[in-house]
Amino acid sequence: MTIATGLATAPIAEPQLAGLAVAAAMEKAGLTIANSVLLFLTPEFARDPRPALLAASRASNCTRIIGCSAAGIFTEQDWVLDAPAAAAMVFGGGISLAPAPQPQTDDLILSLAAPNALNSAWIGEPGRRFGGVSGDATGQGPFKVWCGGRTAESGRCETRLAGASGGVGVSQGIRALSEPLAITRASGYDVISLGQQPAMNVLTRELPLDLRNEGDLPLHLLMAGIVHGDPATAIAEGRFRLAPIISANAEDRSVTLSTRLAAGERMFWAVRQPLAAERDMRLTIDRLQQELDAPPDFGLLFPCMGRGPYFYGGVDRDLDLVKQRFPDMPLIGFYGNGEIGPLDGASQLLQYAAVLGLFHHV
Repeated sequence: MTIATGLATAPIAEPQLAGLAVAAAMEKAGLTIANSVLLFLTPEFARDPRPALLAASRASNCTRIIGCSAAGIFTEQDWVLDAPAAAAMVFGGGISLAPAPQPQTDDLILSLAAPNALNSAWIGEPGRRFGGVSGDATGQGPFKVWCGGRTAESGRCETRLAGASGGVGVSQGIRALSEPLAITRASGYDVISLGQQPAMNVLTRELPLDLRNEGDLPLHLLMAGIVHGDPATAIAEGRFRLAPIISANAEDRSVTLSTRLAAGERMFWAVRQPLAAERDMRLTIDRLQQELDAPPDFGLLFPCMGRGPYFYGGVDRDLDLVKQRFPDMPLIGFYGNGEIGPLDGASQLLQYAAVLGLFHHV
C-alpha cells in the first residue's frame, strides 16, 4: 500500500508534531519520497503553520503539501479535539494531489477553504467540489489553508486526485418532521407563512411532543430543509440543503433562518438526531460502495464540527461506521466550520453534514 496515514498529538503545539505524523505515515506506506501529503493541523498551529509545513516537507521529502487548520482532526487511528495534533496522509505510487487550474464539469475536485474565502461564484465554477471549511471551535479564527507547502493567500486550495477514481456522498443526517411545503410569504430571512399558515405554527405542530415548549424551543437542533427538484422524492433522495433556525418569533409567528428564501420555494422542518444521522450515514456508505467499480484504497471524510463527538455523545459514529465497513482502509479528515459537497448536480456549501469520498487506484 503506497497510501497511509499518521496521527501525532502532544500537550504543546510543536512544529515537529507534523513531522512525526508524516514520518509515521511514510513508514506504514514504505515510502522514502512521497508524491504528495495531505496535512491537517489543529487551531494551535493556525497563526503560523510554516514551521510545521517545513517539518512535514522534510519528513516526506516532498513540497506538495496540502491542507488546513481545523477545530478537530482524525485518521482511522483516532480523533483529536481540544489538544494540539497533526494528521497526515501520504501518497506514493501512481497517486498524487495534482493542481486543478481549469477543472472540467465532471472532475472531482478536493476543495479546502477558509470561511472568509467562500463565495457562491467560486463554488459554482466547473467541477464537482468536495471538502471542508477551515475553522476552530469559536469560528473566529485565525484560519489557514496551505497549498504546495505554502499558506494560500487566497484562503483556498483546490486539487485533483491524479491516478485515482472514486465517488463522493453527502450525509445530512436529519429526521424530517414534515413534507415539503410551499413558502407562501417571506421577507428577507423571515419565513412568514407555509402553505398559507404561520410558519411558527407549522413548526410547533410538527415537533415531537417532548420538544413542543414554545418558550424553550431547541433551536440548535431544529433546521429548515430547502428542497431541490421534485419535492415528492427530495427528502428520500437527499436533494435538499439545510439552514439553521435563528429565531422563532412569537409576535408575528414567523421563523428567521440563516439564509434568504422566497415565496414559491419549498421547504420542510427537520430535527438533528444522532440515530437519524447514523442511519443516513449508513445509507450514504451503501450508495457509495455500490457506485465504485473496485474496493476503495483510501477515504476522505469531512464532517461538520456540530456532527462529530460533541453530537454523538463522546464518540464519532460517522468515523466508526466508515472504519467498520472498510477496516483496513487509510482514512483522514477534519471537523470543519462547513462542508462542500455535490448536491443535485451542483457543488453546495453545506452545514451539519458529513461529506465522504472513497477512492481507488486506476
